[in-house]
Amino acid sequence: MSYRDFVAEKRRLTILRYLAEENGYSANDSVMHSVVEHFGFGCSRDMVRGDYAWLRDMGMVTVDEISTTVHAATITQRGLDVAAGRVQVAGIARPGPGA
Repeated sequence: MSYRDFVAEKRRLTILRYLAEENGYSANDSVMHSVVEHFGFGCSRDMVRGDYAWLRDMGMVTVDEISTTVHAATITQRGLDVAAGRVQVAGIARPGPGA
């Protein structure tokens, strides 16, 4: 696995774990960009949108285009299962014990 893939897996897990804890299980790409930056994953909003699209395609989130500049993701039950470590999916890091 490349370093880039390793970071993408961790970033996607961070997104799912944040959505699992967020009121309404949803966050827009601007908020999520701040979240992933806070956790040390330097990235652009375009990368967050790319992760949203990837997670949507994998059935982990739904994505609503609020406007051309704002996209919001809402976690699905499958995404909740992955965030909690009950299900493993290639391309998403597995949370550690007690996470």
